[in-house]
Amino acid sequence: MLDWIKNINKEYPEFWKIYLSKFQKKSNRFVALSTETSGLSLEKDVILSIGCFSIINNSIIISDSFETFIGQYNFFQQKGITNEFTLETKMKKMGEPEAIQAFVDFIGNSVLVGHRIDFDVEIINVALERMGCGRLKNEALDIDVMHRKLLDINNKEFSLDELCTIYRVPLIDRNSFTEDAYKIALLFLKLKSRLGLN
Repeated sequence: MLDWIKNINKEYPEFWKIYLSKFQKKSNRFVALSTETSGLSLEKDVILSIGCFSIINNSIIISDSFETFIGQYNFFQQKGITNEFTLETKMKKMGEPEAIQAFVDFIGNSVLVGHRIDFDVEIINVALERMGCGRLKNEALDIDVMHRKLLDINNKEFSLDELCTIYRVPLIDRNSFTEDAYKIALLFLKLKSRLGLN
C-alpha cells in the first residue's frame, strides 16, 4: 500500500486531533520555547527538558508557563551512561509521551519563538513520530534570524548569550532551559519592537 494512502487513513491519538483542530483560526499568543537535549543529533539524541513562557499583547505571562523534565532512562541505560540530572535527581520527571502531549496541549496554535528554533521543532517532531502523530503545524520565529534581519547580515550567527549582551538582557550565572526560555521571550519583545512587528 502506498504511504500516502496509509497517512490518509491513519488514526491519530485524540490529543493530536484536538491540537490539529485549533488551527482553524490564527493565534495572538506567542510561546517562547527552550529545550535541553542529550546532544544535537535528531536521530541519536533525545529531549531531556522543555521550558516555555507565553507572550500575549507584548507581555510575558509568567502564570502561563510550561516546564517539564523527561525521564529518558532507557536512552541512558542503552548508552551505559549515568547522568546525575536525568537519573538521580528528585525532580519530578514525566515519560516522553506524557511530556510531549502536555507540551502540545500547552502550545495549541501559538506561534513558537526560540533560538535555533528549527532544531527544537525537529527534535519534538521526532518524538511525535514515535507516538504515531504528525509534525507540529505552528509557525516558528527565530530570534537569531530576527536579529540578523535587523542588521541586514547573513554571514554570522549569534549565540543566546551574545544576543543577551547586545540587547542588555541580564545573564544569569546558572543557565537552565527555563531561564533560557525567559531570556528568549525578553529578546523577542525587544526585537519585535525594533522590527516594527505587531
